[in-house]
Amino acid sequence: MRRLSSSHEAALVWCAITVVLVAAALGLYHARGVAGLKEVIQQGPLSDVAITLFSTALAWLLAGVLLFLLATRRIHSGNVVTAACFFAVALLYVNFLRERTVYGDINDYIKAASNLFRGEPLHARYLYPPLWATLLKPLVPLGWRAIFDLCWLLNALSLFAFFFLLHAALKRYGFSARLAALVTAAFLLVNVPVIRTLCYVQINVHVMNLILVALLLYPQSIVFSALAMSLAVHFKASPAVLVLAILIQKDWRWLAWFAAFTLGVAALTVAAAGVSPYRDFLANAGALYSAGDPSFRENSLDSFVRALFASLGAGQNLVQYFVVPLKILAATAALAVVSRNVRRETFCEGGLEKGRVLNAVPALLPLMMLLSPLIWEHHGVFLALPFLVMLKKLSSAGEWTIFGAAYFLVFLEPTFDFFPWSYGRLPALFAWLWLAWRVSGRAGNSAAFTRANAALESVKP
Repeated sequence: MRRLSSSHEAALVWCAITVVLVAAALGLYHARGVAGLKEVIQQGPLSDVAITLFSTALAWLLAGVLLFLLATRRIHSGNVVTAACFFAVALLYVNFLRERTVYGDINDYIKAASNLFRGEPLHARYLYPPLWATLLKPLVPLGWRAIFDLCWLLNALSLFAFFFLLHAALKRYGFSARLAALVTAAFLLVNVPVIRTLCYVQINVHVMNLILVALLLYPQSIVFSALAMSLAVHFKASPAVLVLAILIQKDWRWLAWFAAFTLGVAALTVAAAGVSPYRDFLANAGALYSAGDPSFRENSLDSFVRALFASLGAGQNLVQYFVVPLKILAATAALAVVSRNVRRETFCEGGLEKGRVLNAVPALLPLMMLLSPLIWEHHGVFLALPFLVMLKKLSSAGEWTIFGAAYFLVFLEPTFDFFPWSYGRLPALFAWLWLAWRVSGRAGNSAAFTRANAALESVKP
């Protein structure tokens, strides 16, 4: 009889322990109910029992997946670096989330779902199209905790998906599999926007995943690419700016599918909750432009001008007279960068069928943020692709210095409130646009990027 390998034996032991654990828990619950489970589960100091169990279960499942991949030889020399990077990132965040007991914006989602369930107007803090609240609405009778637990689990799983989608997107831009894995892991291991998104149970990672799916599926699957982008727009309206990439490509078929899906999802939302949630969304979003006191951690042009006027004792009623021209100038600059990147094939050479889209998207993502009336620190998740693809073009010490400063401000600097220093993420957007304009003047990738790509692919684990 053929002897099982150590990886097979480890996987079988994992399966046996899992079966015993599940059977014991079910048996205890069947015999004594919830009271029986409470006798064997303690709440630790500064802990939440449910989050602790979710985190532990996810870590255990990750270990099982790793053992299964090893036992079936799905991990090999070609993907061992990617696998190692993913499990390092996944286990880090699972353990980080286990220590968090207080979360933020999830309360706004739950309250919005409750508003829809009771037929009330959406509350003023809900600033999104009503799809997300509509999806959560059927869970309202189960209580606040059920919705929180589901959203928490979805965010954790979404982060796992984000690793692989970002990795695949970097490969589309010419990164080797190993370099893409190492860059993605380094990006996620210390990342303020991702941490803030998870700590607030925000929907930013869901939205960015849909954007990446739309990008990765184009042009091989026009229908599903358009569906993914339509869902991203229904979760958070600002990704509509990215449709400009398809307009540049003049792909009317994709645009037709996008319009059909956008109208279809809206129709389904209206059928479930009526037209009023859309009116509430527009009213809530419009109210942002007449907001009073600024938040110094919110880095939009609106917030900066409002804070500047407040510090100078100027009237807040004049804010929009300055913000609108500034946004027009910012949009013009960003669109000029988009046009130059597309014409000169800055980030992706050749392949006209998808090249225009791949070259347009990196600069459209900063534009998407600049046009928004709000730029919170967790919105930096949308800048993952622009900053990482820039790595292939930087060559001089000056470019690396500017890039490093912008990267630090967006992804590494802790959140704080201290005018004007806490507005560093805003100039970081313009720094990236300046770099994108500058590097578009040279053909090919930097020598350092080319060497790194080749060196990592030549290594035999």
